Amino acid sequence: MISAGNLEKRRSAAAARLGKHQARMGYLFVLPTMLLFLIFMVIPVGMALYLSFTNYDVLSKNDWVGLENYTRLLNDNLYWKTFVNVGFYAVVFVPFNLIISLLLAVLLNRAARGVKILRTFYYLPTLTSAVAAATVWLWMLHPEYGLVNGILSMFGIVGPAWTSQTETAMVSIILMTLWQSVGSNMIIYLAGLQGIPDYLYESARLDGASKFDCLRYITWPQLRPTTFLVSTMAIIGALQLFDQAFVLTQGGPANATKTPVYLIYQQGFNQLQMGYASAQAFVLAIAILIFSLISMRINKSEEPIL
Repeated sequence: MISAGNLEKRRSAAAARLGKHQARMGYLFVLPTMLLFLIFMVIPVGMALYLSFTNYDVLSKNDWVGLENYTRLLNDNLYWKTFVNVGFYAVVFVPFNLIISLLLAVLLNRAARGVKILRTFYYLPTLTSAVAAATVWLWMLHPEYGLVNGILSMFGIVGPAWTSQTETAMVSIILMTLWQSVGSNMIIYLAGLQGIPDYLYESARLDGASKFDCLRYITWPQLRPTTFLVSTMAIIGALQLFDQAFVLTQGGPANATKTPVYLIYQQGFNQLQMGYASAQAFVLAIAILIFSLISMRINKSEEPIL
């Protein structure tokens, strides 16, 4: 007969073998994803980092130049102007995006007939290709035949050349990106609203709070993590803005809508200065990383201590 001690040892050994087998199977299942990540992310990023220290121009040159590309960036006024452009875009776009998304989520966060259909309609623009949507908006904003100026003319207002004037070109991009992004952020806010306990609102109503008071003192504070997520994603998206500027305005007029990514594209694929474009891309990546770390630190410092 097997003693209790030997039986326990056998069970321990079997559990250890099972744990090792599960670990091996886990690594086996993760391996394809890791290989794809290595091939399509790590290796290209490493190659781009190397190219940022060279004068690679696709056709012939590939000489090591050290920090010359990064030194050149310091005096590249156009590159820093693109950051000013996306800064203006973010200052206008992010607040409107948050307000409209939150209001839509509050209005549609109820069990009423047709609400699900309305949610679907508001979310549909998110599924649209940015290039296709920008092409449609390019027609809508046409100065002579566009739908927007046609509606304005009904009220006796002469609409501007939206994508051809420096004053309205960035506004055109903001309008288009708002239309396309509000739906996805509305869904995120809906998820946040449905996570707020009902007893908070019930207690507030018993104390005589109005709907606006509930929105101000309960809904908005409870949605702070959601707002942080939405705003951070919106600002990072602003720094990566490309499709809309490429189709609507081609970075013009007078570089008023040129973005860092658009400039990197032109530098690398139009002028074939891949080394300098790689340096620009890494500076942009560092800027996004720094902003993300600052945002995470701010959000963490504002978390309530339970």
